[in-house]
Amino acid sequence: MRLKRRRIVICGGGAGGLELAVRLSKRRELAVHLVDPRPSHIWKPLLHEIASGTLDVASHEVSYLALAAWRGFVFEQGRLEGIDRSSSAVLIGATHNREGGIIIPERRLDYDCLVLAVGGVSNDFNVPGVSLHAQFLDSVADAERIFERILQACMSANYGSPKDPPGSFNVRIVGGGATGVELAAELRSSVRALAGYGLDRIDPDQFLKISIVNADKRLVQQLPVRTSETVLRTLTSLGIEVRNESKVVGVERDAVLLETGEALHANLTVWAAGVKAPAFLTGIGNLETNRNNQITVDHSLQSTRDPRIFALGDCASAPWLGTKLTVPPSAQAAHQQALFLSWSIPHRLTNRPARQFQYNDLGSLLSLGGSGGVGRLMGFIRGAGFEVEGFAAGLLYRWLYKRHLASLFGWGAVILDTFGNWMRRSTRPRVKLH
Repeated sequence: MRLKRRRIVICGGGAGGLELAVRLSKRRELAVHLVDPRPSHIWKPLLHEIASGTLDVASHEVSYLALAAWRGFVFEQGRLEGIDRSSSAVLIGATHNREGGIIIPERRLDYDCLVLAVGGVSNDFNVPGVSLHAQFLDSVADAERIFERILQACMSANYGSPKDPPGSFNVRIVGGGATGVELAAELRSSVRALAGYGLDRIDPDQFLKISIVNADKRLVQQLPVRTSETVLRTLTSLGIEVRNESKVVGVERDAVLLETGEALHANLTVWAAGVKAPAFLTGIGNLETNRNNQITVDHSLQSTRDPRIFALGDCASAPWLGTKLTVPPSAQAAHQQALFLSWSIPHRLTNRPARQFQYNDLGSLLSLGGSGGVGRLMGFIRGAGFEVEGFAAGLLYRWLYKRHLASLFGWGAVILDTFGNWMRRSTRPRVKLH
């Protein structure tokens, strides 16, 4: 007799959800279904490179349908619309074409175990004008819109009337965390590269004015003070203005308003000041959520109101064992949680006692464009940590991405793909030109 396979439904194909789907699909007793509204996956820490035009999306996106066929899980395209806990089913919304026609109708999908891994979105903290006038960096589409604005500004300035000298284009990045810092450095590097492709009427450092408006006392507060100061020096050397302890109270079409009453002129405002879970999670399935819309989970990553439902990544509020904190919303946390659930869920389905998730903080790395990177590594030796800068930090940052790809395809495929991308560099510009 054929053994009935237990169905695992994973909602969200980000770093954590996709890695979990691949790992669980190796177990023959499980039928794994991955649900996501998009057809393809991009590692979210790469979005700042897409926004600067230095990364080709087509070379790095992963097709969910293809990966599902290769790894043995089922891909269900559509947005999570609801959870019916009484019948153990999720409601998946319809997908539409550009004209509004239905491609895939809405449907219900039964589950034996449900994992919520829908990621996070920018937190505007209800600051007036942000949703209307600021750009977020939550998706590939967001990143491409930012790049298009900057590329169009550069082209317009370079090919404008000879009688009118190019002015300047002010980019205000609100938020001094990793996203804001990485975007600022990458934008400086990319516009310098753009100028090398015939845009000789603009001085890239004078035309693109970049500033980070940060409410905190220093940049990237999760890093030690010394490392934060290194980040500040690097950004300053790139001609990027940093305004710490500057609280934003409003955003207008062409200005960022500070608590002090000052209005900073802005041609483009990018909001990178915080992360929260998507609003649709609040109250979904009558699960417990916090003020950031995150699903509240216990030490085993099980939701507090239903042990059959787990949550991981940015959409989960998970306790950090040994501290009074919650696990931070980061790619490394999602990776560790996916590893944990890949063996914890099969244990749960066989009624074995659940274990507790222990987050191991391995430090933080930042990519700083052409300047390489900076960060602090820890966790390899208990109680020890060390700082890393420049080329070595940049190399380690790329290794984290390659590790993610290896969890999906294996190291052999990743090495071949890396070599292929390196070979294609000779026929591609360093930055997108259209």
